Amino acid sequence: MKSLQNQRIDIEISQLLQNALDYNPEIHHQYAIVIPCYNEEKRFAYQEFKTFAQKHPEVLLCLVNDGSKDRTLAVLRGIQTESPGNIVVFDMPQNGGKSEAVRQGMLFVHKNYNSKLIGFLDADLATHPEEWLLMAKYKEAHPKFGAIVGSRIQRLGAEINRDDSRSFASKMIKKIIKSILKANFQDTQCGAKIFQRNLVPFLFKNNFQTPWLFDVEIFLRLQEKFGKTTLQKGVLEYPLLQWSEIGDSRLKLKDTIKIPLQLLGLYYHYQVKKKPKSIMNKKLLTLSIQPN
Repeated sequence: MKSLQNQRIDIEISQLLQNALDYNPEIHHQYAIVIPCYNEEKRFAYQEFKTFAQKHPEVLLCLVNDGSKDRTLAVLRGIQTESPGNIVVFDMPQNGGKSEAVRQGMLFVHKNYNSKLIGFLDADLATHPEEWLLMAKYKEAHPKFGAIVGSRIQRLGAEINRDDSRSFASKMIKKIIKSILKANFQDTQCGAKIFQRNLVPFLFKNNFQTPWLFDVEIFLRLQEKFGKTTLQKGVLEYPLLQWSEIGDSRLKLKDTIKIPLQLLGLYYHYQVKKKPKSIMNKKLLTLSIQPN
């Protein structure tokens, strides 16, 4: 049986958690960061996120538990009690993968909060939330752009710790992505991205076709809605000052086979499958305006 002291501690913890869950923030969150978390119990950057949240009450942190099998949810609930005004936990009972966790989190924030700029960030802190906030403020200084994305460009003055010894397959995949998007993107796969509020419902309403290439799919959806020149005129690449490669993110053999096939699938879905309808609509429009 638990001692009276342990029971008292359990009651206090439960009360703290309940207070966090019931918290109705009065402060307006100008920015919102969605952070997908899967099995992060032992590696979650608890102190870093806590410090950032307490320093920046104008930024909402939405921590998405992606059906973790360990005690990640308990860790996330714990940090929520530390800063209930701007940390919220969204729990997905079943694992859906990073793309689904990001999608669900973006829609949750859009529905429940009035943040003007909503984006996402990786839980491993490859990009720090402070730099995400710099990106958001840079986006505000350039309001004509609907989105801003982090770019891990090696350059003087930047601390970009990235393995550039890329394989031939990796370089080919980058070329395929550029060809599909028809834009000179330097980096589509960086985990730091921000969108103005009105774009979120369109970009994240439907499930993504692939679990790992959803970044590319976001840009294809932008092109589908606003036209082929959208990326050049509406998306701003932001060269990060700091980025650190966490773990082994190099392409594995099975990925070198799957990813090109998935990219071709995206190309067919967004740029080939819907072309006949658009061509037919143009023909009908031409016929309708021709004099009898």
